[in-house]
Amino acid sequence: MIETDIIIIGAGPCGLFTVFEAGLLKLKCHLIDALPIPGGQCAEIYPKKPIYDIPGYPSVLAGELVDNLMSQIEPFNPGFTLGERVERVEKQDDGSFLVTSSGGTIHKAPVVAIAGGLGCFEPRKPPVQHITEFEGKGIDYIVKDPEKYRGKDVVISGGGDSALDWSIFLASGVAKSVSLVHRRSSFKGHPDSVDKVFDLSKNGRLNLITDAEVKSIDGNGSLSSIGIKHKTQGEVTVNTDYWLPLFGLSPSLGPIADWGLNISKNSIEVDTYDYSTNIPGIFAIGDINTYPGKLKLILCGFHEATLMVQSAFKIVYPDKKLSFKYTTVMGGIDGFK
Repeated sequence: MIETDIIIIGAGPCGLFTVFEAGLLKLKCHLIDALPIPGGQCAEIYPKKPIYDIPGYPSVLAGELVDNLMSQIEPFNPGFTLGERVERVEKQDDGSFLVTSSGGTIHKAPVVAIAGGLGCFEPRKPPVQHITEFEGKGIDYIVKDPEKYRGKDVVISGGGDSALDWSIFLASGVAKSVSLVHRRSSFKGHPDSVDKVFDLSKNGRLNLITDAEVKSIDGNGSLSSIGIKHKTQGEVTVNTDYWLPLFGLSPSLGPIADWGLNISKNSIEVDTYDYSTNIPGIFAIGDINTYPGKLKLILCGFHEATLMVQSAFKIVYPDKKLSFKYTTVMGGIDGFK
């Protein structure tokens, strides 16, 4: 059993920043996330996407933000249970919580902070017959290890940042060939990424197929080809080792919906005093919560985490007086050790 002061469900930016704010109050944290690496969507889905609303950074890549947050919390030595989804949260007679994840790992703490972003995610799958038969056998919805595609023929579908970013990356000396298929002639992604895709196409390093959709797949045990229906050119067959339909992920609360929390429109209702839920000891911060005037911004999640840990301290140390201190006055992180 893993015991700590605060169990944080979700290791995205808000969950990571909670570790920092809790650490300033000498509270220990353990984070649980279904993804195999910390950082949430910023690390898993769009690490190269620029973010513009982080104070002090005119622009910062999502992956770089995660790296900075990990460096920021390193002095507080948080624990991680990664690659496991939280299945059960059970309140004990002593007021603490037992949190069980999908791998059977049991965690115990007096405080639970839900920082699960938009909840659990399932890939948006295109309506192509037999697609499930080739999942993991040539069809991937998330790029976890780009080296997997080195020297291979790859087809990517999508028009957002994820499809653009991975097309650029894989076409820059990783894959043998890259084809990007999009049902429109314009893209939703960042303008700089769009320009790079068109440049790669002009230079013959990327096969750009617009006004088209993948309509069929074929293979014997593993994917070998896809059928593409073009708006004006009809149907064509493209041989490929991998097809990456990168249409994003659909959010779902998953098991969270069964924990007895007050839910409104797929979000957890909280009190803005400290972002507590209707269950004492459980808080919700970031995109997963809702309240009047809510804005789904990383910046707002950082603010929510800061206020939340003040109440968490009172639960963990009910007999201690909380004295707020500025990091500047204390001489940085070392002043809190």
